Amino acid sequence: MLLTTMKRMQKTIFLGLILVFIVQGANAQEVLTLNKAFDIAETGSPDLKRSLLNLERYQKSLEAQRAALKSRFSLDVSPVMFSRNRRFDNRVSEWYTNENFETNALFRVEQPILITDGTLSLTNEFGWSSSYSDANDLESEVFYNNLYLNLNQPLFTYNRQKLELKELELNFENANISYAMQRLNLERNVTEFFYNVYMAQMNLNVAKDELENTQKSYDIIKNKVEAGLAAQEELYQAELNLATSKSTVQNSEVSFENAKDQLKLYLGMDLYEDFSILADVAVNPVPVDLEKAIETGLESRMELRQREIDIQSSQFELIRTKSMNEFRGDVNLRLGISGDNPSLDKVFDAPTNSPSVAVNFNIPLFDWGEKKARIAAQEAAVESQKLNLSDERNQIIISIRQTYRNLQNQLTQIEIARQNQTNAQLTYEINLERYENGDLTGMDLSLFQNQLSESKISYNQALINYKIELLNLKIQSLYDFENNEPILPSELYIEENQNN
Repeated sequence: MLLTTMKRMQKTIFLGLILVFIVQGANAQEVLTLNKAFDIAETGSPDLKRSLLNLERYQKSLEAQRAALKSRFSLDVSPVMFSRNRRFDNRVSEWYTNENFETNALFRVEQPILITDGTLSLTNEFGWSSSYSDANDLESEVFYNNLYLNLNQPLFTYNRQKLELKELELNFENANISYAMQRLNLERNVTEFFYNVYMAQMNLNVAKDELENTQKSYDIIKNKVEAGLAAQEELYQAELNLATSKSTVQNSEVSFENAKDQLKLYLGMDLYEDFSILADVAVNPVPVDLEKAIETGLESRMELRQREIDIQSSQFELIRTKSMNEFRGDVNLRLGISGDNPSLDKVFDAPTNSPSVAVNFNIPLFDWGEKKARIAAQEAAVESQKLNLSDERNQIIISIRQTYRNLQNQLTQIEIARQNQTNAQLTYEINLERYENGDLTGMDLSLFQNQLSESKISYNQALINYKIELLNLKIQSLYDFENNEPILPSELYIEENQNN
């Protein structure tokens, strides 16, 4: 009795463990919804990561350029400088040997002047020098200090510092726009990949239903043939239909797994992680105002700003082109004071003022028309960029119109597909009854089965096409008609994009 009870307990525990493992295995498979796919892609998508890295590159370049406009401090230290040279003195026609030992430090402060493209610098050189010459057998040691304030100012030319800074600001803005556009494209691509998996899963389910129906048909005709109520040829056709249905299921399974791998790759998921799709493809028609879609698209589409940036960049290049072989001047002003003395505390007892002024001009004379031709070529490039802006505006209007028409057409296609599926279901059921009564061949029933399967797939595809076109209109117009609210491009930029 005790042995029997222990065996029952062991059996109960064993069955319980099996149940636990089954539940854990079922829970291990992640259920993936469209919103969850978006969340995964926001952090894992390789395309978005590349766009973010490109944005970071331009942001850091802009930060570096702004930092370069602040004061620069540097210190050059030469602890030991020793030299011994044999020289000839023309005054007395004698050779002599000179030894020199020196140590010094040079402190420099440079401040770029953004408003004038000039540079203001302050330098101070302090050192000690020991020199010996055997010409007169004298040795001298001295401390020295040279303090200079220097201004270098270009004249009659464009401000290179301002132009370079503005270019980097535009590059950063363009990269931010590209990132925002990538986020919009990410939403569209994730939706398409997600629904590709859903359709592959739907095809698999339809194929399995078709196999189940084909199996029932095969069993019916097999029983009839064995009872002598149907010809042997009907059984052969039923066997062929059953084999074809099994092959269709296998092909659908392969397509389903391939679609899941493509989605994993785009989302940046672990390729060995399995999941199942949970999608809501029900369609509620959304009212769309075409004029409002076009208006918000022209006001908000970031591609237009990109074309404007292209125009500005080409104009900057025109400025550079015009500076070729230009008349240019440079002014260099220096105020300085220097002193030296064997005693450190008396270095500035008798200081020497060292002012200097230098003005230079570069005057081009003749370049065989090179500058004129290059300017004309760049002006043509500027006009081309302006045409691109106009074409972009027209393309936005056309794209929104086409998407709107497709959206309205999809509603019609959904209704047709729904009616087609209903008719195909009723037709199949009627002909299945005829088949069971022996009034229809297996080949004819297979055609009705295929028609039913295709109608189910077409209906689901029509629903998905409507959702994708609605999303496409949202991206084209930057207006969410489902929630009746605009999409602000600034909301798509990264946070802290103006923290510098």
